[in-house]
Amino acid sequence: MSCTKGINVANERSTATVLGDMYERLLARFGPRNWWPADSPFEVCVGAVLTQNTAWRNVVKAIDNLKDAAVLDPFSIHALEHHELAGLIQPAGYYNVKAKRLRNFVDHLVDVHSGDISSLLAGTADALRLELLTVNGIGKETADSMILYAAEKPVFVVDAYTKRVLERHGLIEEGLDYDRVQALFHDNLTGTAHLYNDFHAQFVAVGHNYCKKKPRCDECPLAGFG
Repeated sequence: MSCTKGINVANERSTATVLGDMYERLLARFGPRNWWPADSPFEVCVGAVLTQNTAWRNVVKAIDNLKDAAVLDPFSIHALEHHELAGLIQPAGYYNVKAKRLRNFVDHLVDVHSGDISSLLAGTADALRLELLTVNGIGKETADSMILYAAEKPVFVVDAYTKRVLERHGLIEEGLDYDRVQALFHDNLTGTAHLYNDFHAQFVAVGHNYCKKKPRCDECPLAGFG
């Protein structure tokens, strides 16, 4: 095997070909994922904060609580007391920490953009990423999720599933950092938001269903891939 930009490529296939083949195999099994499920860009951003370290089903419960309380908007959340917001998002876990992070995001949105989510999302992907990373509690994965799924700008989201799948198939070294894994996709795939959106969602699907901590390799659509 040779190594190109951190990815191990067998049989002299290019990195772009390897990634493309992987995507096509996942797409054939799972079909288009139509991710991220939300009614608005602001809801996507809220979900991106709440999904840190928890299953999506728990995020849905927390967002439903916000909707039922009629507070799923920047100004309503901005006006909530900490204990009120923490209580509503409790199903998402780590609710005191996430309440602070969500308030930090909403405070920034209200203070800098007058609560207008379209104003926040209007800039370039690079400028938006830099801005989001200044908000305490928003890291690279959360920022990129907002950029890809709320702003619909082409940036590849790297999560634990992505790294696990690539590592287990010998495509990256174990422990490769976020930026280097992301660069594999940015450098080798056509940079469209649609492709990055669905490819990331495919990794989530295969990771959730097959490439678990205890993997189900025999049934996995990537069985024998490499």
